[in-house]
Amino acid sequence: MSENSGSVNDLIDQLGRLPGIGRKSAERLAYHLLRVSQGEALALADAIRNVRQNVHYCAACYNFAEAQLCSICLDPSRDQTLLCVVEQPRDLMALDQAGVYRGLYHVLLGRIAPLEGMGPDQLTIDALVERVRCGNFREIIMATNPNVEGDGSALYITNQLAEFPIQISRLARGITA
Repeated sequence: MSENSGSVNDLIDQLGRLPGIGRKSAERLAYHLLRVSQGEALALADAIRNVRQNVHYCAACYNFAEAQLCSICLDPSRDQTLLCVVEQPRDLMALDQAGVYRGLYHVLLGRIAPLEGMGPDQLTIDALVERVRCGNFREIIMATNPNVEGDGSALYITNQLAEFPIQISRLARGITA
């Protein structure tokens, strides 16, 4: 068995740090990048560099954005009285691509998970409370994941928002009777 060069090993190690990519997948990706043209490989490197330089969190909802506000927060056709709370930007994208919800979103950037050292202070809950305080929302839809941490996060947020005269609901789940 031949050894990889230091550069190839470094690439394999970095690719292997990506979620869902094990050592074998990292090796396949590295060898693929060695086979493509230099232009293709550099285009990937540029895309990674550009996303890190240009994409940040929306100042209002914490979705990904290339400007101060994301395209959803800037969309005047959205129902400004509905706010859907999700854990991650990928959850927002999944819900929004379904096309059935036309309100605004708030991304928590995680969930309360004490065993992982993630408490309410590491999330965007304070920003959510302030947003509700300053906004004209009539309903908050809790769309956290249907697991212990997601349910706990939804309960904690519901308690934090108890002082506001708004309806708080939870996404339906399970099979209807």
